Amino acid sequence: MFYKTTVYLGTAHLVGKLCSQLLNGCNSRSSKVRQESCAALYLLMRSNFELSCSNITRVHLQTVIAVSQLLGDLTSEGLNNSRFQESLSLINSYANSDKVMKNTGFPVQVKDLTRRVRTVLMATARMKDLNHDPEMLADLQHSLANSYASTPELRLTWLQTMARNHDDNGDFSEAACCRLHIAALVAQYRKLKGTQEWGAEVFQKISSNIARDEIGLQLDSGGSVAANDTLYGEQALLDRLESCAVSLRRAELYECFGELYKLVIPIYEQRKDYHALADCYRTVSLAYDTAVTARQSGRRMLGRYYRVTLFGQSYFGDQHGVEFVYKEPKLTPLSDISERLLCQYGDKFGRDNVRIIMDSNTVLISELDVKFAYIQITHVVPYHGEMYMEIDNDSVSEFERNHDIDSFVFETPFTRGGVGGGSGQSQSGPREQWKRQTIIKTEYKFPYVKKRLRVCSRREIEQCPIQVAIDEMCQRVRELRQAISAQPTDVKKLQLRLQGSVCVQVNAGPLAYAKAFLEPQAVLELSPDKVQDLKDTFREFISTCFDALKLNRMVVSADQIEYQDALQENFLKMCRELSECVESDSLWRDLLQACSSPSNDSRTLFTAISGASHDSSNA
Repeated sequence: MFYKTTVYLGTAHLVGKLCSQLLNGCNSRSSKVRQESCAALYLLMRSNFELSCSNITRVHLQTVIAVSQLLGDLTSEGLNNSRFQESLSLINSYANSDKVMKNTGFPVQVKDLTRRVRTVLMATARMKDLNHDPEMLADLQHSLANSYASTPELRLTWLQTMARNHDDNGDFSEAACCRLHIAALVAQYRKLKGTQEWGAEVFQKISSNIARDEIGLQLDSGGSVAANDTLYGEQALLDRLESCAVSLRRAELYECFGELYKLVIPIYEQRKDYHALADCYRTVSLAYDTAVTARQSGRRMLGRYYRVTLFGQSYFGDQHGVEFVYKEPKLTPLSDISERLLCQYGDKFGRDNVRIIMDSNTVLISELDVKFAYIQITHVVPYHGEMYMEIDNDSVSEFERNHDIDSFVFETPFTRGGVGGGSGQSQSGPREQWKRQTIIKTEYKFPYVKKRLRVCSRREIEQCPIQVAIDEMCQRVRELRQAISAQPTDVKKLQLRLQGSVCVQVNAGPLAYAKAFLEPQAVLELSPDKVQDLKDTFREFISTCFDALKLNRMVVSADQIEYQDALQENFLKMCRELSECVESDSLWRDLLQACSSPSNDSRTLFTAISGASHDSSNA
């Protein structure tokens, strides 16, 4: 009984050494040594279960730690061989054939342990072949970290490895997430040990992924006190949190600083460390000042998102037909990610064997040539529900659009008489143009510890032609407003938005929508509510164009005066065209009169627009 108490209730170091030696024996070339080592390791598990009356936690944790150490001492091929796999199967067979333990939870726990060991072996072996595929490498590292969910030291090690890799690749948001998960892991450990009241759950406001991953931590009660003080002491937690702040600043996630320092400040308050507290408040203040500047400038870009689907059973195996969402840095264009994936998989499968599908239409697998690997890439944007489709969304920041999100949308135009994206679509007018919105949801929320997440669900919404027109005009207004509100003014961006709005052909853009849906005869055939929505949107559009023209006149250089005059003339011409489409509407009567008189200047026109808008709002 003495040895059982020492092994299972004393320091974990002793049982760790024992597990390491027995695992070496399980890998021996001698079948007799392997059998005896398997039997001894099995009896070690059984004794642990009998003494604890419910689990094999200590042997489980120390076995996983020992496997990881052996992988470092040897090579992954040295353990991932038929001898060691047979030993794992033999241990499972002992548990399944043990009649005394049959009606307990012991066999299941043994099976779970051997499964985790196999996961570690396979993931470690595959990593050596994945230098060309950073997303798959991160998936495997994440899988390995999850297999150590009950072994905090090893989970922490793999999260640190992932953070370094993300930093090297310029994926700073993902690196910050790894360090936040590490800090939450340390906090959860301290909570379970009873040294503090809060754990991973308090990180929920920073990222909803964190508590989900870190709250299920298990502990070996006989761990080394000295080691625990070093890795999981209060100062260690503070160091982890400060490391998170550095990463968050590098990732430009300034809005997270407040919630992060709500965890740091109480510790320094308890210590009465006023110098540290002063530094904390300065850091938070600077972060919020930077967030304000970033928001005003409109130049902070927190990433672009792409739906990537892989096709080709012989090439992609169990990932054939699987949808992912990739998060790419800054303003990575579609052409860049397409070229990157083409090179990445071209190096693996041969460039002539890889095909890129650039449209968003549904792919019929039966129509694909089995000789090729296909990669479908579609740009998607974060989806927050209908509230983000409204015109007035100036209050929504880049951070809010891109942080803690798991829903994305992409659009596919189509006509009722044909297939979306087909040749017939290009010949159709606005009244035949439908749009399909596909909303997809990922398994975790972005940003996360990896930049590629699986799609777990999808739904579709079909929009009628007039709703397509409303959405398009709303988007134009949003883009113009963003250009107007940017501080300092990005003149080039402002002029591009203006030119795209007022210098349009009669049969394209705003004028085409007005002729299709707002002419008297067209209105009779459409929903009155939709017609009114479109009219309201045009009011906003005209008013916003005029605001943009006023701003451009203030910031334009001397050599661009003629360009400003041309923009203004195009704007007046567009207003005349629009007023002819809807001349029966009171909104446009004053506008038509203002536009048609050469003597009226811009101020007169603006008065007409403002007055008409005010009158219509009171109608």
